[in-house]
Amino acid sequence: MSIFAVHYTYTPAKAALRDEHRALHREWLAEEYKAGNVLISGPYPDGSGALILIRADSLDGAEAFLANDPFNAHQAIDGVRVVEWTQVYGPFAE
Repeated sequence: MSIFAVHYTYTPAKAALRDEHRALHREWLAEEYKAGNVLISGPYPDGSGALILIRADSLDGAEAFLANDPFNAHQAIDGVRVVEWTQVYGPFAE
């Protein structure tokens, strides 16, 4: 399995949607973290977006996985960038 860095971009225009679906989004993240699919997640302090590291077999698999995120499903995200990431040092070694 590969690790993918997911960058969500937020703008004020969709803040109400994010507020409405934040509890479901965080519940989904917690479940996927427990399952080992989400490695780490959190918003940027300036409110511009969030970073999520996930495990997936491929870019297509990562994108399919993210389709289940309530933020994504309810179009509360303004942009998504998904890139494969190579860990050199850190806690996610298999």
